[in-house]
Amino acid sequence: MAAMELKHCLLHGLNSFNHLRTAHCRLLRLYIDHNNYLLNIILQHSFFFRNMPYAKRIFSQSKNPNIYLFNTMIRGTVSNDSFDDAVLFYNSMRNAGFLPDNYTFTFVLKACARLANFLFGVKLQSLVVKMGFDCDVFVKTSLVCLYSKCGYLKDARKLFDDIPEKNVVSWTAIICGYIGCGLHEEAIGLFRELLEVGVKPDNFTLVRVLYSCSQLGDLASGEWIDKYITECGFHRNVFVLTSLVDMYAKCGSMEKARQVFDGMVERDIVCWSAMIQGYASNGLPKEALDLFFEMQRENLRPDCYAMVGVLSACARLGALELGNQVKGLLDADEFLLNPVLGTALIDFYAKCGNIAQAVDIFRMMKGKDRVVFNAIISGLAMNGHVRATFGVFGQMEKYGIQPDGNTFVGLLCGCTHAGLVNDGQRYFDSMSHVFSLSPTIEHYGCMVDLLSRAGLLVEAHNLIKSMPMKLNTIVLGALLGGCRLHCDIKLAKPVLKQLIELEPWNSGHYVLLSNIYSASHRWDEAEKVRLTLNEKGMQKLPGCSWVEVDGVVHEFLVGDTSHPMSSKIYEKLESLFKELREVGYSPITEFVLFDIEEEEKEYFLGCHSEKLAVAFALINTAANDIIRVVKNLRVCGDCHEAIKLISKVTGREIIIRDNNRFHCFREGSCSCGDYW
Repeated sequence: MAAMELKHCLLHGLNSFNHLRTAHCRLLRLYIDHNNYLLNIILQHSFFFRNMPYAKRIFSQSKNPNIYLFNTMIRGTVSNDSFDDAVLFYNSMRNAGFLPDNYTFTFVLKACARLANFLFGVKLQSLVVKMGFDCDVFVKTSLVCLYSKCGYLKDARKLFDDIPEKNVVSWTAIICGYIGCGLHEEAIGLFRELLEVGVKPDNFTLVRVLYSCSQLGDLASGEWIDKYITECGFHRNVFVLTSLVDMYAKCGSMEKARQVFDGMVERDIVCWSAMIQGYASNGLPKEALDLFFEMQRENLRPDCYAMVGVLSACARLGALELGNQVKGLLDADEFLLNPVLGTALIDFYAKCGNIAQAVDIFRMMKGKDRVVFNAIISGLAMNGHVRATFGVFGQMEKYGIQPDGNTFVGLLCGCTHAGLVNDGQRYFDSMSHVFSLSPTIEHYGCMVDLLSRAGLLVEAHNLIKSMPMKLNTIVLGALLGGCRLHCDIKLAKPVLKQLIELEPWNSGHYVLLSNIYSASHRWDEAEKVRLTLNEKGMQKLPGCSWVEVDGVVHEFLVGDTSHPMSSKIYEKLESLFKELREVGYSPITEFVLFDIEEEEKEYFLGCHSEKLAVAFALINTAANDIIRVVKNLRVCGDCHEAIKLISKVTGREIIIRDNNRFHCFREGSCSCGDYW
């Protein structure tokens, strides 16, 4: 009677590990611990409560373990990601004289796949065939996983094709195999086949195929799967919907991502993080911050990825004070022990112009991997500390960390900002000759930019011709920027023609050619380019600047009058320009690229967005505060000279980050050197 009650308790009444231990004690007191059926239930619950040491102890004390106990131990260790233990229990089972069954093979093969132990898996396969389990769908599926995980995708596909009645698990296994090999288009194609043969996917299948869509940026397939999810009743599953949000975000469709997000009945932290990161990575930093604050109002503690997203948004806006507040939500050790968080923090401080703090975080990081080194190398480079960048690269080599392509992008960008052509060429050559890395289009782009800025336009053009890959707009844009800088219209025209062929919708190419003509006072030709822009219905991206005051980010457009303090801002600018003229400032009107009167040109220069942001900050911050401004475009030459003098007459330190570099103004000088 007591045994029956205990059995009922084990089957229906265990809700905690302590409850399980009590039941086990009763089993021992009643001297029925030899009952393998009851022991098996105890073992299953031990694994369910994730107490593997307890399960191992129970098994080691069992007097006559049978195949069911062994199978439970093998499955339990696999479920707890202890794959070596699963193989050990299999070997123990064989040594005890037991033959494996289909249940055994399924989980041991899964352990081999996760361990990438192909040789042992193949030995198991021979036994599978000998024992007649080679037609079992679950065993065959485990073999598909083994072969695909170990890189034998063709063989995995043959095994999959040989399965007579494929179920959703076997379809998911081969789809995951293709995904694991980076063959995302093929994975989506297999998903279509799955539906065509009438197999209904499960949550995991949908999550994986949505991942493939996000990796490809395949919005069309993602939308089709979204429609299927709604039609087939998966629209309430939080894991599927979170993957859908992530897919839309990574495909750049934040409106669709927000629609899915807003329609979710249940939202976990992973979903919030996907949205925040999506906004941040798609150039919508203010929306990322708004959603982060909404998440806080829901009393949700941010996870690693939410923090990365919000720090990225703060970095983009140059919101140092706000980022510091966000940082305070987590313990310092969470940043220093987590390379992902630490890297985000280094990147944040570097992009806000506080490179000293970025370096401090780097020095305090407990484990410095390649990604952490790359972050500080890029941060130092963008802040103009090029020699320090070279020093960190040397430190990286001493640590025995192999650099990758991102490392050299940082080094080459640093050389570009400092005009170090010889150093840049040396690092570029060392990629293939010393580190066995093939330069990518990004590295060629950096070198073309470096040579173009230095006036070596012929060398830059020849480098482009020697590239082993197809041209892209970044490389050509770098050359065109050099043509503008050095007023080389002859080379600029064919380069622009190529750019327009690659991106006929991009107004920036037309604007740059117009600028080149205007800078050479060829007003008629500049006007023709602007007319072409109008005829095509394209508009120039407006200049926009952001400045943070008291934790609030303020946005200014060129000629902006929408800010509540507009009248005071323009009054401040007017008084500043009077002071600037007294110390020798004369507006550089060539940067206003219209054939209009000089007085009008001076007016247009005076209302550039970065000047408005600086004037606003001067009104609203203390005399010893550093002013940090972020601009979406490049700072024009006149603004550069004007703000340099503003720092002199006001005694203020002003840091401006544009889409090209940092400009740090102190007492009438700029650490970025001459504006070239």
